[in-house]
Amino acid sequence: MPRTTATVASRQRRKKILSATKGYRQGGRRLIRQAQETLVRAYKFAYRDRKVRKREMRKLWILRINAAAREHGLNYSRLLSGLERAGVAIDRKMLADMAVRQPEAFASLVETARAA
Repeated sequence: MPRTTATVASRQRRKKILSATKGYRQGGRRLIRQAQETLVRAYKFAYRDRKVRKREMRKLWILRINAAAREHGLNYSRLLSGLERAGVAIDRKMLADMAVRQPEAFASLVETARAA
């Protein structure tokens, strides 16, 4: 009986790993064992950083809101508590967007918060 090998399957497996590591540096793209380790590490970073991105975006929104509020003589915490008391339900993402793109609308929100 002829000897069978897993040539096709193993080649496909290796090819999949090497094509995924295209653009990496040195042996991380050429040598199968190093490429495999590099790929596992890259997937770990990608998984972790999908969560980190959400944190960083929230930080950025808060920074932008605070900077815009201080231009109007109010700080971030007073602005948000004033908006909450006034019954304005708007999230940080939208507030930050308004602060950057629509300063007039943001100014009216600041006045609403100050009145409350």
